[in-house]
Amino acid sequence: MTFFKYLRSVKNELILFSAPFLLLPLPLVIGTSEAECAYVIALMAVYWCTEVLPLAVTALLPTLLFPAFGIMKSKDVCMQYLKDTNLLFVGGLLVAVAVEHWNLHKRIALRVLLFVGVRPALNTATTAMMVPIVQAVLQQLNDSEGEIPQILSSEEQLQTSEHDSKQLPTTEKKSEGQGPLVVTFLDATVEAAKHKDAAEKRRMCKGMTLCVCYAASIGGTATLTGTGPNLVLKGQMNQLFPQNGDVINFASWFGFAFPNMILMLTVAWLWLQFVFIGFNFKKTWGCGDVKTEKEIAAYNVICEEHRQLGSMSFGEISVLGLFILLVVMWFTRDPGFVGGWATDIFNSEAEYVTDATVAIFIAVLLFVLPSKPPRFCSWRTQSFDTAPHQIAGPTSPLLTWKVAQKKLPWGIVLLLGGGFALAKGSEESGLSKWMGDQMTPLQTIPPWAIAIILCLLIATFTECTSNVATATLFLPVLASMSQSIGINPLYVMVPCTLSASFAFMLPVATPPNAIVFSYGYLKVADMARTGIVMNIIGILCITLAINSWGKAMFDLDTFPAWANVTGV
Repeated sequence: MTFFKYLRSVKNELILFSAPFLLLPLPLVIGTSEAECAYVIALMAVYWCTEVLPLAVTALLPTLLFPAFGIMKSKDVCMQYLKDTNLLFVGGLLVAVAVEHWNLHKRIALRVLLFVGVRPALNTATTAMMVPIVQAVLQQLNDSEGEIPQILSSEEQLQTSEHDSKQLPTTEKKSEGQGPLVVTFLDATVEAAKHKDAAEKRRMCKGMTLCVCYAASIGGTATLTGTGPNLVLKGQMNQLFPQNGDVINFASWFGFAFPNMILMLTVAWLWLQFVFIGFNFKKTWGCGDVKTEKEIAAYNVICEEHRQLGSMSFGEISVLGLFILLVVMWFTRDPGFVGGWATDIFNSEAEYVTDATVAIFIAVLLFVLPSKPPRFCSWRTQSFDTAPHQIAGPTSPLLTWKVAQKKLPWGIVLLLGGGFALAKGSEESGLSKWMGDQMTPLQTIPPWAIAIILCLLIATFTECTSNVATATLFLPVLASMSQSIGINPLYVMVPCTLSASFAFMLPVATPPNAIVFSYGYLKVADMARTGIVMNIIGILCITLAINSWGKAMFDLDTFPAWANVTGV
């Protein structure tokens, strides 16, 4: 037993040093360029899945191993780590950091909660924005006369019954000939009611906290910058199919993924409603009922949180304006069905100005525009809770580099870059073509069946490893497979990208899952039982989306010309 405990304590070191040696037969025995590239990919997959090294550090291995094996020159590998998609990610995150820094996200969340109210059936769709607010609302909903009733042992129940029976008036105990047995029966009935009420409250807490992480995962799929796998798809498309005509951009992705997100949120809400609250609409929606004291108290908590924010400051309004400008410029850059501003203004193809250009432009403005009204606007200063005499000296910008450096997840930038390096190495070594040739027999299987099988595989795989790492490993393989069997690469790459974000079953699958699990309402079994159905819901919704409006948007019934050859 001691030996096994020791093995568990050093398992990371064992994996770290044994994996490179166990995989050595690939480059030594086979010895081809394809096998050497496969060695690098397999080693990185092991490290990513086990996390014996930080994900970002593992992503740097191609800069060491590709030149060592003669697959790519060092300068060519390093160029993959700061491509257009990485800058799109950085620009989008800088705007998100500014929104958080100015508490704009909290104001929006509280506004939504005030509009919707505190009915559990309604809050299920809105709590993803504010986990602390949800916690406060749950406390108010549960604390009718204190804390959630706890289940007592049989001895404690007996002591409670005896104590309660002593407190009953003599006339009540003796009226109509009621004896001690009747009193005990009444006490037991009261205790059972308390237990039932406690169980209902626990189920509500579980449902409300689960909806937070589920809505966060589902909501992130709607936009190109909402989650890492979406950016991996865009980067891999530009890497593997450079002539794709910018088929995946912010507008086109939103047009496809937003309806799918609404569909998934609706079905997920119905599922959580059924499991944790039930379909007693009169109770959960409050149809025809007066608000209870608990609901009023919870609503007051939200009102108090909103009141503490005060009126919108100049900085908040500025950040909100820049955020709206960012979204508008993304949508109108190259809508597809009409000419966009990028084509009209620069009189050239839209590829010269990409979504990354827009994101960086807005991000730079965050470091330029002041956080307080300039001097020539001092006559309006009082509306922003600042007196004219208080404006003196230099004004800090809306976002400082110190804040950005602290809050920006730089590791994801390296993780994306490592994925692009792997894709380029697979192409240069010939591994992509070899893997595609091995999948030629899949031509006999209908494309929709292939997509479903791959989505199931990736949804299972992403429960155990990073969503970005999952997309990074699978998308180049799917691109090669699509070329070999003659189907539009987007037909499998888009569904599988979305599936990489469907990590619903385990607390360690995504940060949102881990956050809500830390509140203590959930067990792993609760998340697993609910999450497996959520995975199935997600795959069914994706299948519907890709075979309906997805076919029309991306012309999936044809094999595009840009997919005939890989990029060089």
